[in-house]
Amino acid sequence: MNTDSINGRNMDNSSARVALMLGNFVIGLAIVGIAGMLSDLAKGLDVTIQQAGFLVTAGAIVLCIGSPLTVWAASTLDRRVLLTSSLFIVALGHFASAFAPNYGVLLTLRVLMLIAAALFTPVAASTVAMIVSQTERHGAITFVFLGWSLSVAVGLPAVAFLAAHAGWQVTFAAMGVGLLACAMLVFHTLPSGLRGAPISFSSWGMLGRNRFVVTLLILTAVQIAGQFVVFTYLAPLLSRLAGADVAAISIFFSLFGVMGFIGNVIATRLVTKLGPFTTSGLALLSIFLGFTLWSLGVGTLVVMGMGVALWGLGFAAINSMQQARLIGAVPALGSAAVALNTSSVYVGQAIGSALGGFLFAQDLPRAQGYAAMILFGLSLALLATTRDTPR
Repeated sequence: MNTDSINGRNMDNSSARVALMLGNFVIGLAIVGIAGMLSDLAKGLDVTIQQAGFLVTAGAIVLCIGSPLTVWAASTLDRRVLLTSSLFIVALGHFASAFAPNYGVLLTLRVLMLIAAALFTPVAASTVAMIVSQTERHGAITFVFLGWSLSVAVGLPAVAFLAAHAGWQVTFAAMGVGLLACAMLVFHTLPSGLRGAPISFSSWGMLGRNRFVVTLLILTAVQIAGQFVVFTYLAPLLSRLAGADVAAISIFFSLFGVMGFIGNVIATRLVTKLGPFTTSGLALLSIFLGFTLWSLGVGTLVVMGMGVALWGLGFAAINSMQQARLIGAVPALGSAAVALNTSSVYVGQAIGSALGGFLFAQDLPRAQGYAAMILFGLSLALLATTRDTPR
């Protein structure tokens, strides 16, 4: 079934959009949820914080490689079956993780299940673009990406609270239930026979030769690395630098996520007036100022909270703008470009969490904020080179 025939039916796609957004919510939580229970995992598995953080780094490496490969291999498969299977396999991985006897088993399970998770976000973005009109495309993609904002706004505080009070095993099981429920919802709401165009090897070559696209992909990796230098270790950093307890840490996660959600909503309105370039610049500047406040306000929870609020305001907005700019630059290769952008996200996660883990292990927690500032200064410089509209 091709895109034209689906659009021609004027189908009611609101339920499908919601299902894909919720799917992104649970997939996002499956990927970043480790940050909400890092201390509990380290204690329960008798490993260091740095080793627990490697669960994020290893997962990011798998996602980086797996996203473009799985999208390429599955580009012509039925989207309903593909997305449902992705959620179902990740759900099984979480149920198995709840019974992991040691760190090695948990790391292996995470690597295996994230291979299936790698395709969900790029395939969901290209799928929603198939079932809406061209004029609705940017808004629909941004709406689906709100799931990631909600995973931080609602999911991470819930994970942090549940892990602290019920243990990491129960938390993994609860996440598995949510993934399974979303798998059934996606299967029920998406139309059958929805398939994308095949992605050839030459398509990747075309994207690799596009300077504008490559710059945007590098920008994604750099700004995500800057965020994950701090984000992966947010809970132990708050505890070490400001003596925050479980309740305060949950508030910080909620603040970050809520501001991310608000920022994404604001971005969807600003982009129609200011354009994606200016909107991206405002988002990056907000994050840079947020890390500045975080770094200068170490030890004072109120100032650090203001920094997290500014950081959160830009984090989801910049990611949405990156996807929208890539699809706008190469609409015929939109799913491939989004897959590469997703891969760049996970490259950034791997680099950022590894750098943050190194600094934390060297007892340099204050340096993590300054490292993030440097990376966001570089991000703003990269953005400035993408001002021109690509041909």
